Amino acid sequence: MKISIISGSHRQDSQSLKVAKVIQQILEAGVCDETWLYSLSNNPLPLWDEGVWNDEEKWNNLLNPVKEQLASSDAFVVVSPEWHGQVPAGLKNFFLLFGKNELGHKPALIVSVSAGDGGAYPVAELRMSSYKNNRLCYIPEQVIIRHVEKVLNENPDDNDQRSDTYYRERLTWSLHLLKEYGQALERVRNTGIALNDKFSNGM
Repeated sequence: MKISIISGSHRQDSQSLKVAKVIQQILEAGVCDETWLYSLSNNPLPLWDEGVWNDEEKWNNLLNPVKEQLASSDAFVVVSPEWHGQVPAGLKNFFLLFGKNELGHKPALIVSVSAGDGGAYPVAELRMSSYKNNRLCYIPEQVIIRHVEKVLNENPDDNDQRSDTYYRERLTWSLHLLKEYGQALERVRNTGIALNDKFSNGM
């Protein structure tokens, strides 16, 4: 099983990327066979334009390597910071650029990141509007990492030990659950029922 992690922050040295790397470590410690981490740091994906639909060479050269990684994935972890109560624009753009052929009918775990007591708004936004046409299936569980600067750091002295232990245990459990959803939804995809050109977009 391959699980891919999308780190949704544009910042170069973001807390979201720190969290994504911890998630990758947990996954590689026995949850799945293969991982792939894709960071939106420094905006590697230009904003969507109609050239994506027109099969333009510049878009194909940029997107095809990412599409191959996503299409070969069985499940996803979407890590999003909360910026002004919102999901970053680059992460929303990601869901415009990749569709059902890469993400469709595969489970995803939302992990939201907050410097304070927040983090719920990105969860609500992703669940409301990011899955419609690509058919990504968010599982019922999510993890909200609050006061992120005080947890999941490499140096134990930089962590609030009680919170750090809790988040690592919660992430581990949620990732094992994601794996089970990945195995279950593989059966759904293999039936072929999801491949329906007449109903290619969600309602």
